[in-house]
Amino acid sequence: MAFDPKTAFNIDISKMFGDMKMPAMPDMGALMAAHQRNIEALTAANKVAMEGAQAFARRQAEIVQQSVAELTEAMKSFAGMEAPQEKAAKQAELLKHTYERGVANLRELGDLISRSNSEAVELLNHRFTEAMEEVKVLAGKK
Repeated sequence: MAFDPKTAFNIDISKMFGDMKMPAMPDMGALMAAHQRNIEALTAANKVAMEGAQAFARRQAEIVQQSVAELTEAMKSFAGMEAPQEKAAKQAELLKHTYERGVANLRELGDLISRSNSEAVELLNHRFTEAMEEVKVLAGKK
């Protein structure tokens, strides 16, 4: 079969596009409202995360101030001690107290950030679930 330039490009464009199934246009109002709710959810999650970070920073500053005050008191108490055994016992007691306090503080700070992050993620998960339901409803209207 030979190439015939007269008929090779003889295509009915209107028929070709007529046979194509074009997707229905979405409800733009519903789509914009969904995007608005998405932005609101992201804003709320960001606010929760920022508040958590601020609470973390405040608590961390309080811990540092408390630690400095305790260290100052410990140094004052060492100054009045003369016996090496007494100083060693006091140092061991201080070391144990400092370690236990440090672990408790780390646990507290970790819990603070974990709660904040969990709350932010929960907001996003809730919105995602809502958005999927909205997609189902919009898809059912077509």
